[in-house]
Amino acid sequence: MAQERESITTSQEQLASLGKGLNQRLSSAGNEGVSFMRRYPVGGIGGIVLILVIFMAVFASFLAPYHPTDDADFLHRNAEPSSSHVLGTDSIGRDVLSRVIHGARISLFVAFMAVLIGDGIGLVWGVASGYLGGRLDMYSQRVLELFMALPTIILAMLLLLWLGAGVLAVIIAIAITRVPLTVRVVRSVVLSVKETSYIDAARSIGASNFRIMAFHITPQAFAPWLVLTTAHLGVVVILEASLGFLGVGIPPPTATWGNMLGGEVANVLVPRWWLVIAPGVAITITVLAINLFGDAVRDRLDPKLRGRS
Repeated sequence: MAQERESITTSQEQLASLGKGLNQRLSSAGNEGVSFMRRYPVGGIGGIVLILVIFMAVFASFLAPYHPTDDADFLHRNAEPSSSHVLGTDSIGRDVLSRVIHGARISLFVAFMAVLIGDGIGLVWGVASGYLGGRLDMYSQRVLELFMALPTIILAMLLLLWLGAGVLAVIIAIAITRVPLTVRVVRSVVLSVKETSYIDAARSIGASNFRIMAFHITPQAFAPWLVLTTAHLGVVVILEASLGFLGVGIPPPTATWGNMLGGEVANVLVPRWWLVIAPGVAITITVLAINLFGDAVRDRLDPKLRGRS
């Protein structure tokens, strides 16, 4: 019995310690958020707007008044905004507001996944290329120059012609377009970091190349990489919308902001104003919020911009 009581007491102490640690972390995160808002109010507002857009995308099924594809009202096609359809209906009677809300889910999912995959590959590639150097660096830079010779949207369209249509194909095509710039930025950071004295010290004690790259080089390149990913998010949202507008992105009837614009322009020469403004404003607000938040993150992570040496 004494051992059981001692075990129960120990478990309670461990739970109390874990709870105390969690409270401290939450309090620290809250203080950091308040400090960020006070120092960068515009970037903080952008972050709040971005969180709201993400919330809208995640809970689109609950927030949208109609189904984006099934609830078509053929008797009220191209209906102007009204109490029953706040943003009107499209050419086949689908609710525009519902399609904008559901379009956020696909557009943001494509953007986040493409940036995560493309910039993740670029981070690993850039660290390896910059640190190892030699033929690996020379050949990899020639490959990147080949990709960078083509405009981004042309490269994405060519990749989609090869990969086919669908969400996965669009993610892969856009992710590949993000790799070259990420590799260049990360490589430039690695080239300067690998000449520092603490890297020489790590080599002198017998640390392997993998250990040096993983635990000494990559953390130094993470802050520039994070800033680059936030900048790429806005670019990717516009790129996905551009591909959808041109008809080579995610095919209908899936609702995305890009194919909502492209489909209406393809149907008629002069589309109804609400069919263009609704997805256009959604794209503008999202990209603006991402850019403002990304600028604030850059200022926060850059010691020179924080006023420190």
